[in-house]
Amino acid sequence: MRFSSEVLHKELKNIFGFDRFKGRQEKIIHNLLLGKDTMVIMPTGGGKSMCYQLPALLSEGLSIIISPLIALMKNQVDAIRTFNNQDSIAHVLNSTLSKSQTQTVFDDIKKGATKLLYVAPESLIKEEYITFLKSINISFYAIDEAHCISEWGHDFRPEYRRIREIIENINRKPIIALTATATPKVKNDILKNLNIKEATLFLDSFNRKNLFYDIRPKNNVEKEIIKFISNQGNNSGIIYCLSRKKVEEIAATLQVNGINALPYHAGLDSKTRGMHQDAFIMDECNVIVATIAFGMGIDKPDIRYVIHHDIPKSLEGYYQETGRAGRDDGTGHLLTFYSYKDIEKLEKFLSGKPVNEREIGRQLIMETISFAETSMCRRKYLLHYFGENFDSEDCNKMCDNCKNPKPTFEGKEYIIKLLNAIRISNETFKSKEIAKIMIGETNSLINQQLAEIQDVFGSGKDKKIEFWHSIIRQIYVKGLITKEIESYGVIKLTELGENFIQNPSRFTITEDHHYEINNSNENTVKGTAMDEKLFKMLTVLRKEISKKTQLPPAIIFQESSIIDMANNYPTGMKEMSQIQGVGIGKAEKYGKDFIELISKYVEENNIDRPSEMIIKTVPNKSSNKVYIIQSLDKKIMIEDIAKAKGLSNADLITEMETIVDSGTKLNIKYLLDNMMEEHEQEELSDFFKDSQNFSLEEARIEYAEEEFSDTEIRIARIHFITTIGN
Repeated sequence: MRFSSEVLHKELKNIFGFDRFKGRQEKIIHNLLLGKDTMVIMPTGGGKSMCYQLPALLSEGLSIIISPLIALMKNQVDAIRTFNNQDSIAHVLNSTLSKSQTQTVFDDIKKGATKLLYVAPESLIKEEYITFLKSINISFYAIDEAHCISEWGHDFRPEYRRIREIIENINRKPIIALTATATPKVKNDILKNLNIKEATLFLDSFNRKNLFYDIRPKNNVEKEIIKFISNQGNNSGIIYCLSRKKVEEIAATLQVNGINALPYHAGLDSKTRGMHQDAFIMDECNVIVATIAFGMGIDKPDIRYVIHHDIPKSLEGYYQETGRAGRDDGTGHLLTFYSYKDIEKLEKFLSGKPVNEREIGRQLIMETISFAETSMCRRKYLLHYFGENFDSEDCNKMCDNCKNPKPTFEGKEYIIKLLNAIRISNETFKSKEIAKIMIGETNSLINQQLAEIQDVFGSGKDKKIEFWHSIIRQIYVKGLITKEIESYGVIKLTELGENFIQNPSRFTITEDHHYEINNSNENTVKGTAMDEKLFKMLTVLRKEISKKTQLPPAIIFQESSIIDMANNYPTGMKEMSQIQGVGIGKAEKYGKDFIELISKYVEENNIDRPSEMIIKTVPNKSSNKVYIIQSLDKKIMIEDIAKAKGLSNADLITEMETIVDSGTKLNIKYLLDNMMEEHEQEELSDFFKDSQNFSLEEARIEYAEEEFSDTEIRIARIHFITTIGN
């Protein structure tokens, strides 16, 4: 079906309200309307959906859009319906529909009212659907997120491998396959599996000029994230974590530090997920902390940053997830935290999988490591991975490596050694074997050719294996070597590489990053004060306030809090509230004098305060903090709370002590009323008030001969702290 350019522009304006097509949309639409198979590789935000939505509305018959996610399908159907006065224009067909809803879909299709049918491949294999669709005039098939077809793709779905079979079973018509991420290997896989080898290929540049790539060592990551977000104002952002548990922990940490964040993962019920997603889209929350289950098809163009708490398992996944930032062409900051421990976790995930899957997984992880550790232009490395040449001068310092260049050195002699090793080993090894050969290390594969490679074996043993991995990465990007597509990862010399051996020339190598990860946690309170002078001054002030209020010094602030103040110099109420064991209530109640003293001390002594924020931490989830607080608010008895959580009464009380020591109030007066008379409560309260440190041990000794049980003394002490101190 042929449409003039004028008609297409008119329909684009009439239906969608756009004055012009974006990028190569018009050419793609023309190609599809002419009945030709089409392959589209277009970055996130490039407008892939328009490439099949407009043709579907202009073509005779029904277009079938195969998509991997129910939420994605629903979003697109809702979007299409907003441009049409009939809901029947687009439908979803999947397992969530009732029989009557499915029948409505069938009826609308029969009447010719439906132009777009969104369906998952798992649903499309149902016999009743195939039988029905055989009787329908199909205009074309659109395969969205087509990378799911390839085992080398970052989101492989076995069901996608059956799409060609399903299409031929129904009625073969033109196919348009679309994806935002496809390496040459994945692209070939898609074309081959769908049997559209002659398809017209539309390959857009993968370069997103507005995105800043930034990779940092994973050290004090929660503090770094909060510091980063605090400088973002009310901008929207996504934080990706590998596990559901980490999603919950990070979301909770952000919340207690005053950041409007919500969690999103598959373990939450669909209603909660929907509410959290809607809150993010509607700007009711600034940050979504999520697993990779979040983001595909999310229509929010003004996401200003994407943070990866954990390194992604593939560069395709990284590219797609980071691509959700700056879709409105505004700036987007892509911050990723890297630790080799994360890589080890990813490798553990591969154990137990079939050999082929393990090998593919390892190769994808290796590419991610290379990207994280390289000191060359990140944009150049990433685009090269997707088969696109890029001059790093055009990066415009929009990556950490270009903004802060690393040292370089002349690498000609090392490159010659490496290229010779590849040639003499008959181009049969992958990068990890080549690096081992250079330092003289063997494995079973190397041993098989040890006799043939004696001349180069150990020729680079004066350097570490990481050095040779770095050289391999850099000459790969410069085109001196390549990796075979069919036997993915096996290194071959290119013509450029052969020429370099014959005619060596100067070759600048960039020193790689060395991520020495410091596992010390600076968020924890140190056992001694770094500023001893200030610590003594704060202790004196605490004593003065203690006398004035007739409260034990430790009720005002515990020693651990004073130490933290002497280490971090809080000079404002917010900073004071983030000191260990303080909280906003105690900061407002007792903090003013301490803030004034610290501010004056900092000014008089020209103190350079720590640049990092003081981060308020969330107790370990095993403490059941939220459950305990909620249960006490409901006036549930200790025995029942402990039983519900599988704790002894003593362990539960220990948890309660931890909670009040961190500055949180507990409503437990009802427990005391149930245990003892009012005058007995007053007696214990007076004792703790007179005690220097409201010591539990002193109380136990004092009342050893009395009728108070250990539980009663501990509960009375907790009540005293929460009432007087917190």
